[in-house]
Amino acid sequence: MDYKDYYKILGVSKDASQEEIKKAYRKLAVKHHPDKNPGDKRAEERFKELSEAYEVLRNPEKREKYDQLGSNWKQFENAGAGGFDYRGFGKGSRDGGTFHFRGNMGDIGDLFNEPEGGFSEFFNAFFGNTHGNRSGFRSQGGPLKGNDLRAEMEISLSEAYHGTSRILSVNGQKLRVTIKPGAYDGQELRIKGKGGQGINGGDSGDIFIKVKLSQDINQVREGNDLVRKIDVDLYTAVLGGKIEVHTLSGKLSVKIPQGAQNGQKLRLQGKGMPVYEKPGKYGDMYIQLNILIPKKLSEKQKKLFNELKEL
Repeated sequence: MDYKDYYKILGVSKDASQEEIKKAYRKLAVKHHPDKNPGDKRAEERFKELSEAYEVLRNPEKREKYDQLGSNWKQFENAGAGGFDYRGFGKGSRDGGTFHFRGNMGDIGDLFNEPEGGFSEFFNAFFGNTHGNRSGFRSQGGPLKGNDLRAEMEISLSEAYHGTSRILSVNGQKLRVTIKPGAYDGQELRIKGKGGQGINGGDSGDIFIKVKLSQDINQVREGNDLVRKIDVDLYTAVLGGKIEVHTLSGKLSVKIPQGAQNGQKLRLQGKGMPVYEKPGKYGDMYIQLNILIPKKLSEKQKKLFNELKEL
């Protein structure tokens, strides 16, 4: 069974308004109507296609179902299109439901009836029940889950540390998304049942939100650990002392040992990131020392350094 692109048949875009769909249908239906093209089989088939497309796209409920089907068509084919019973599908039979278009040509956009010969297998497989199954085509296809939707949300390192929440607009819905402490870059959050609508009674799809962690100029995250580069003056590095360090949980006074070396790392246990969904567990923070060498020395300072050199 071939997929039918109703938007392409009517020559409209997928976001076309109801008025645009109606206008396109009326124009093409007048052109290809059998009364204007007696004996022209191609025009007759074209008119059937137009009527079928309009029957679906003019109805918001059917259109939504059709749009969801379009996103899942390959999945449906692979999942068993053979689940449909083709018996009893007869053109022109009493039970097959032969319907004729009636009314003035000017009423095409407002008075709709199924054209002679009924609609395609594709239409009857998915919309036959809503059309009374007049073709005799009986849908036995199983339920198909709706399309999953994906979105991305960027958060700061501080938000990842403390946790946060955002209001996102996805698939026409406003959703509050809660981020737990310890969220990490590339993490996917699943909101169940808020995706595309299911087909034939299937469950709705899900929404997957990918977390993007913005870069922090002060520190780098490595797993659950944090690495922060801290400037230390030469005298503190040589003699030892204390420096104030800003962490995501507040300020800390950190002891610098005598003779600290450039690039040396000091470990602050439990001052890293929270471990996701493990309350009370944290990674570590590593302070990487950047020893600042004085660029300009006074004469007195030079003399003292030379004395130290001699010693």
